[in-house]
Amino acid sequence: MNISGGASSPAIQLDGLHLRLTSAAGEVNILRGIDLTVAAGETLGVVGPSGSGKTSLLMVIAGLEPPTEGTLSVAGHDLGTMDEDALALFRRDHIGIVFQNFHLVPTMTALENVAIPLEFAGRGDAFEAAAEQLKAVGLGHRTSHYPGQLSGGEQQRVALARAFVTEPSILLADEPTGNLDAATGEGIIDLLFDLHQRRGTTLVLVTHESGLAARCNRILSLGDGRVTHDEKKSP
Repeated sequence: MNISGGASSPAIQLDGLHLRLTSAAGEVNILRGIDLTVAAGETLGVVGPSGSGKTSLLMVIAGLEPPTEGTLSVAGHDLGTMDEDALALFRRDHIGIVFQNFHLVPTMTALENVAIPLEFAGRGDAFEAAAEQLKAVGLGHRTSHYPGQLSGGEQQRVALARAFVTEPSILLADEPTGNLDAATGEGIIDLLFDLHQRRGTTLVLVTHESGLAARCNRILSLGDGRVTHDEKKSP
């Protein structure tokens, strides 16, 4: 597994992080001075009202949105020193991302979708590893199906397989059950935590559901771009 800097190093370290974006109405303060340290292997639930900055925080951690101010180290890498090409390689090697809307390529089979990051990495065993990962999420019998032939829950399992196939040290999940019914969503979350447990992956879960956040060993509450509460459960 790829955990840069060793188990004693924080998986995520944010100091004085600000994110300001320009809109038609002028500059908007999205994140306002976030300080956050996440230990390797920790599970962190991020909650807060709509517009509080939850998804933006995830995008900054993933290196998809550069902060306006502050420093961030993720998986032992200073993201502020990296250009777009370096950030793409960093995500490939260290980060898995699961979105609410699946983001599967509709013209590719489940197997091809999962193999994408491995092919990008030049892995000769991309399809074999993708098949194994689909089996791990219970879709070994659906490898040749296209997203349009899969249910919402199955599509999200394909997305999970794609996120885990590179064995990332950090998994970022943005409302992964948002487009699923309650029963299907619960199955996806069970799978998410099972994969986390088996791999020791650091998990950051953005959710509006307090019950899901409560399954994490730490809950971070955001409000108006600031940390309003940070609670770690007792061991």
